[in-house]
Amino acid sequence: VVKFRRTGESARSEEDNISGEHEIQIGPVHTDLEAVELEDGTTVPKEFANPTDDTFMVEDAVEAIGFGKFQWKLSILTGLAWMADAMEMMILSILAPQLHCEWRLPSWQVALLTSVVFIGMMSSSSLWGNLSDQYGRKMGLKISVFWTLYYGILSAFAPVYSWIIVLRGLVGFGIGGVPQSVTLYAEFLPMKARAKCILLIEIFWAVGTVFEVLLAIFVMPTLGWRWLLILSAMPLMLFAILCFWLPESARYDVLSGNQEKALATLKRIATENGAPMPLGKLILSRQEDRGKIRDLFSPQFRCTTLLLWFIWFSNAFSYYGLVLLTTELFQAGDVCSISSRRKVVKPKCSLSCEYLTVEDYTDLLWTTLSEFPGVLVTLWIIDRLGRKKTMAICFFVFSLCALLLFLCVGRNVLTVLLFIARAFISGGFQAAYVYTPEVYPTATRALGLGTCSGMARVGALVTPFIAQVMLESSIYLTVLVYSGCCLLAAVASCFLPIETKGRGLQESSHREWGQEMVGRGAQNSGVTPSNSGSQE
Repeated sequence: VVKFRRTGESARSEEDNISGEHEIQIGPVHTDLEAVELEDGTTVPKEFANPTDDTFMVEDAVEAIGFGKFQWKLSILTGLAWMADAMEMMILSILAPQLHCEWRLPSWQVALLTSVVFIGMMSSSSLWGNLSDQYGRKMGLKISVFWTLYYGILSAFAPVYSWIIVLRGLVGFGIGGVPQSVTLYAEFLPMKARAKCILLIEIFWAVGTVFEVLLAIFVMPTLGWRWLLILSAMPLMLFAILCFWLPESARYDVLSGNQEKALATLKRIATENGAPMPLGKLILSRQEDRGKIRDLFSPQFRCTTLLLWFIWFSNAFSYYGLVLLTTELFQAGDVCSISSRRKVVKPKCSLSCEYLTVEDYTDLLWTTLSEFPGVLVTLWIIDRLGRKKTMAICFFVFSLCALLLFLCVGRNVLTVLLFIARAFISGGFQAAYVYTPEVYPTATRALGLGTCSGMARVGALVTPFIAQVMLESSIYLTVLVYSGCCLLAAVASCFLPIETKGRGLQESSHREWGQEMVGRGAQNSGVTPSNSGSQE
């Protein structure tokens, strides 16, 4: 009796659907069998099929090879891109107060300095996603990194306000492609390690934000903001040098018809990891058009796409709003100072400003450090409670901390509340980065992540006018906007149709476990649904 397990898209009988394991009785060996020659492309008749000559897909190979040396290298390289992205974002909260004082900018121009970066990111996110789906993840990522590096360094030499607005907008256009590194990274990870690895990559984001604040503490008082912009581009330069080692996604190559290239990539990974390759022939799932925006609004993904867009919008709106709000609150001393300042009617020049002090930088560093426990908390609950509940909890805790700012708290309590709020909103962002690549099939994965990232940039584009302009009118209205937005996002997270915990990455939207309504359809037809993913 020989036990074997079929994989891939092998034809199965009704009994096969009940269990993946089969037993066969091998009878006496017959030596007088007649050889049968088949033409190219002809399917092997079932009676002649050898159960040991199986086929496998990229998903099967990635699971068989497992996590090893190759993934560790890829983690560090992807982390560099993530660290660079974080530094370019964190610099906005440091650069805005400095230029406000140095160039005597009114508040709306200070807000525009931040928003223009997100305008560039918003306008390019879908473009980078489409480019990555059409020409490969590696190609899209390399172009975006070199673009960001070039204009990031160039913006340090901006002579006047109009120049820095244009150059930082072009930097934002390039940063819009950096999230594609998560798409490439996720497609090389086995299912069991995917959530943990993507979350651990977020540690590089936290390292980037902390490093930017530390860099500002030492560079701003001596060398100034221009050198800060140049030095902040160093992780991008390092990534640009090392990115030639990156392989193209094997999933993308298979979908493009380059099976030989995909097989070579998988063999390279297996060699580096010291793991055996699956036996058999590499096959592809049903081929379909790539990078079509209409696929995101097909019946099985329409609800998911719309809810994810709002979730990503709320994440970025609240996260970057908190980052900008932190510097404003620390400059004022506490919430009561801002509130009472509004009640005192006295002439005030709209161009008056205050430079960030060492104490401001220190408190900013403490709130930035909150992203590390945010990663750990999310890492602990995401595989226990699932992606949807994790996002909902993170949004709810942020909303609660924001409401507590209505109380007249001192600077120490303010720092603690901002610490907790930032930890959980960054955790919600991380959970969204885990969930989104898992929920979309390979054909539209980069585009789906790109459009979600684009919606996040819309939120980030709007938030400076709330955190910096509306704040001058009412601190309480500002806090209420952020709290209400995250409360709605928590509800939206609960209404997502698909839970991706414990599910493999989809190769095709036509696969049964890629359909949102398969659970209900299976129950109605009496067919047992696939256990590749859980539906709620």
